[in-house]
Amino acid sequence: MTARLVMKLTVAAVRRETDEVMHLELRHPRRPQLPPPSPGAHVDVHLPDGRIRQYSLCGDPDDAGAYRIAIKREAPGRGASRWLHAHVEAGMAIGVSAPRNNFPLAAGAARHVFVAGGIGVTPFVPMAQAALRRGESVTLHYCARSEATAPLLGAVRSIEGLALHTWFGDTVPRVRFDAAALPPPEPGMHLYCCGPARLIDAVRDATAHWPDAQRHFEVFQPTLDEHFKPEPFDVTVASTGQTLRVPADRSALAVLREHGLSLPSSCELGVCGACECGYRDGVVIHRDVVLGPAARQDRMMLCVSRARGGVTLDL
Repeated sequence: MTARLVMKLTVAAVRRETDEVMHLELRHPRRPQLPPPSPGAHVDVHLPDGRIRQYSLCGDPDDAGAYRIAIKREAPGRGASRWLHAHVEAGMAIGVSAPRNNFPLAAGAARHVFVAGGIGVTPFVPMAQAALRRGESVTLHYCARSEATAPLLGAVRSIEGLALHTWFGDTVPRVRFDAAALPPPEPGMHLYCCGPARLIDAVRDATAHWPDAQRHFEVFQPTLDEHFKPEPFDVTVASTGQTLRVPADRSALAVLREHGLSLPSSCELGVCGACECGYRDGVVIHRDVVLGPAARQDRMMLCVSRARGGVTLDL
């Protein structure tokens, strides 16, 4: 687990995609190349007041000269997107992390089926480009309120070889995307979904019979469970044998830092993957939206996940 490089990048260009979405091009002020991202990666954007938000990269995956992100203004959100829409302009310097990928293309896949809702289309632009350049099949189901409000629609339509299906809510007659109509799983076929919670839940339910290794979800909203009651637990640091008590009202990340361990983090909501840590034993209560079923056997997010009784960490 290592801290991510944070760079001061220059906003080279600002473009309005829709009334609610702006597109930023970010470049290094001195270096022609940035740390290369893999398709599906995201970066952390650091606001002047200390807030950090995650945005998927939506540029050409073979172009490491710039990072491109699309930001939707979320009126009921926590305020970061509203600040960015109101204040970001060309020439401004902004803190941006090196990319992290919690939503990669499956290795060895022959066919990819993408399901995107609104701003959730952003990671699929580079993912589709990369997969098609490798000779793999790509289908994208793109859902939005209307053609006018669909971010990156022009970029999506320009991808040669992409099988694109658009589902706009204002079409007449109205035809909605039906997750139950997705094709059955086949060897070498992988399903990916990114978008609002209602769409993700529908796709999860419709593909519950799929092998977990063949379906992938990206969620930038924390798990909400009003009935969850955290309990205290112990964490043991494997390298030193030190055992620390984590109270019910604190995170393992906070307690470990308090005792001198320098650990990376970003969102501290279980959505970015920055504080991922290995563990050796214990029953972990996973509360992140990043790790898949296989990874959860020996990995956890220190910012939100907890344990029953105790857990030994690979630190």
